[in-house]
Amino acid sequence: MKLKQLHQLFLSSNGICTDTRQIKSNQIFVALKGDNFNGNNYADEALKKGALKAIVDEDFKDMTNKIKTKDTLKTLQDLASFHRDFLQIPIIGITGSNGKTTTKRLIHTVLEQKFNVKSTEGNLNNHIGVPLSLLKLNENTEIGIIEMGANHQKEIAFLSEIAKPDFGYITNFGKAHLEGFGGVEGVIKGKSELYDFLNKHQKLAFVNADDKKQMQKLIDSKKYSFGEAKHADLNIYFKSANPFVELEFEGITIKSKLIGEYNFRNIAASVGIGYYFDVPSLKIKEAIQNFEAKDNRSQIKVTSHNTLISDAYNANPTSMEVALKSFDNYESDNKVAILGDMYELGKDKFKEHQQIAELAKNLNIEKVLFCGEIFNEALNSDEFTVYKNFEELKQYLEKHPIKKAHILIKASRGMALERLYELL
Repeated sequence: MKLKQLHQLFLSSNGICTDTRQIKSNQIFVALKGDNFNGNNYADEALKKGALKAIVDEDFKDMTNKIKTKDTLKTLQDLASFHRDFLQIPIIGITGSNGKTTTKRLIHTVLEQKFNVKSTEGNLNNHIGVPLSLLKLNENTEIGIIEMGANHQKEIAFLSEIAKPDFGYITNFGKAHLEGFGGVEGVIKGKSELYDFLNKHQKLAFVNADDKKQMQKLIDSKKYSFGEAKHADLNIYFKSANPFVELEFEGITIKSKLIGEYNFRNIAASVGIGYYFDVPSLKIKEAIQNFEAKDNRSQIKVTSHNTLISDAYNANPTSMEVALKSFDNYESDNKVAILGDMYELGKDKFKEHQQIAELAKNLNIEKVLFCGEIFNEALNSDEFTVYKNFEELKQYLEKHPIKKAHILIKASRGMALERLYELL
């Protein structure tokens, strides 16, 4: 079946599904393969559950309602790219080391004040997630926002070729996935592949005017800038973060529900992009003031004993540093930081963990508890309070409960430190 014919079939369906546990009637099942699974084994089950067709790349005795291709993943990606061309709507691509998901949600919230907007759901931002996100856009969608994640070179370039963004925004260049990118310079090169695509196709980059590295990258590029710098196309000023971020643009003050000075740039991006697309300024203000954090990303959780600053969704040295510095400015007489291991740092992992520990030690934080094998190996336990694993930390907190404190909780996703919430 030719791609155009497959796309027509897709338009008549209820969408794409790659998981028979979630299949709905009249959807097209795509049998993807992984290291530990083979979707072809579930094609018949998908059809029994009401799938319109199953796209497979293996032979079956009964090929009824099955479409065979050479590679189901490539077919999914090609279909998504074809659908993107078919719709001909503006696509905003977002990547960066920190804050992608929060920034994406903020931009969506602002733009939907004027447009029918669809954006990447959750963290569907890889070589499978980006195609699935594109295929959820429809003829009623006026703007699409596609998040693109990466942990090695050429990945953003590949995703850009699928999504073909008209606009792009990189949240920052930080110390994330250093192992895969080969260091900080590798991160900058890898994330900048979005800029390379935009430049090649004469598209527009949105940029934080206060980020000198990014401004230098875009010195000869089409761009729209926002921030405190005088040369910005739109000036947006940070006012305070105690604990919630307050900012100002065009004489309008916005009081957000997001904590931490680091969230200023995420909010500023949504203000700048909304302004570029002519969303009324007061609508921008209303959207941001009603926006709330979720999914353990800079969330405040008030328990019967403590106030938790939950930032346990993920961590790298850059995000850990800004979270700690923000917490340092938090007004409280009893501050506790619980910090877990940061993953994918390669040869620099011990050095990066040591630097975070030294930073934490010198801040205005009454108690810092470190958890994880990397922290345990990196730190001198006589100088720092370190627990080898989650169970050790949990046992300590059960015997020595913390009360009437503000507690920052931050670690890489694999540490799952949100399991501490009930104890705290």
